[in-house]
Amino acid sequence: MIRLPGPDGALRPYTPRATPAPSVAAGGHTGGRRGDAGGAPGRRRDRPSARAVFAAAHVVADPLAAGAGAPGAVDWEATLAFRRHLWSHGLGVAEAMDTAQRGMGLGWPEAAALIRRSAAEARAVGGVIACGVGTDHLTAPARSLDEVVAAYEEQLAVVEAAGSRAIVMASRALAGLARGADDYLRVYKRVLTQAAEPVILHWLGPMFDPALDGYWGSADLDRASETFLEVIAARPDRVDGVKVSLLDAAREVALRRRLPPGVRCYTGDDFHYPELIAGDAHGHSDALLGVFDPLAPLAADAVRALDAAPTGRKRFRDLLDPTVDLARHLFQPPTRHYKTGVVLLAWLAGHQRHFAMLGGHQSARSLPHLARAYQLADQLGLFPDPPLAEARMRHLLAVYGVDS
Repeated sequence: MIRLPGPDGALRPYTPRATPAPSVAAGGHTGGRRGDAGGAPGRRRDRPSARAVFAAAHVVADPLAAGAGAPGAVDWEATLAFRRHLWSHGLGVAEAMDTAQRGMGLGWPEAAALIRRSAAEARAVGGVIACGVGTDHLTAPARSLDEVVAAYEEQLAVVEAAGSRAIVMASRALAGLARGADDYLRVYKRVLTQAAEPVILHWLGPMFDPALDGYWGSADLDRASETFLEVIAARPDRVDGVKVSLLDAAREVALRRRLPPGVRCYTGDDFHYPELIAGDAHGHSDALLGVFDPLAPLAADAVRALDAAPTGRKRFRDLLDPTVDLARHLFQPPTRHYKTGVVLLAWLAGHQRHFAMLGGHQSARSLPHLARAYQLADQLGLFPDPPLAEARMRHLLAVYGVDS
């Protein structure tokens, strides 16, 4: 039994479960040791075939580096081991995205190194990878659309040279410079024309990054959606798919029904992903989700169940629906701080030695928030070694002066 603080600060007893969920216990080879940078070795799981599924992966900070906690202090061994964990369960890795603290502690020099290292690791293990392309290396406000295009092209060249598919991320520089929909159309047309292979376009809502409010030229999401669809329609041959992170299931469904044939909709909705991935009579969403970082074994098994259509649909929902409470807790406002809970759970699960984050972002959530994340994850059986998770949670409580 462990005593955990609730929202009111009062301590309440909680009895952790003794064993992990079957999907977690089955394991997969991570290239690390339990309690270090990975879990127990095991067989590699098959990739789901009914859906394309990516987990947006976090980075592991190096707390012993000079300037520990500052941008760029990355523990490369543990970071790559976590990616092997995701690949071992049959998931693709979405690299250098907002889950990796892109724009919140991870600068472009470190992101470029992460892209190169992860892409090389993907080739070595046969893993699927797609990497974020942005404009975040601009050190001053962009002075022209040409400058924004050039910034996108610079990062696109790095991703393509690494042998990875590109995810064209929303640009703070473009959001600050654009005066309307036409500016977005001009920039994206040029970027898509330069891409060697079809890319994934990412629409990240302001709940994840307030600087992106009014993206696509309007704060009116109906008008913004029309511009987004116009960008895709101009070069559908250059668009593998779109990642929609608006936390609005109805809007995502309406948008995916209007996509050109062959263009995927990758849900980035960490609130409604079971229903969106399951789909309806008109289609479904594939997945590119930050919440699949902590949910990897369970999520991968759930999506593989869809391969056994039609009988697998019920098993998919039975496995994935209970995870939504945890996802909604991790992504509660301010949503951009969801990474703190993700890294907490990676530490508790034994994927890394500590709970330090780039830029000190482990302090972005309250202790009651973190305690609830532990409880919800434990109830799902997400910890391969529940006693280790409990012991680490006790250590965290002790740091805050709580006698658990």
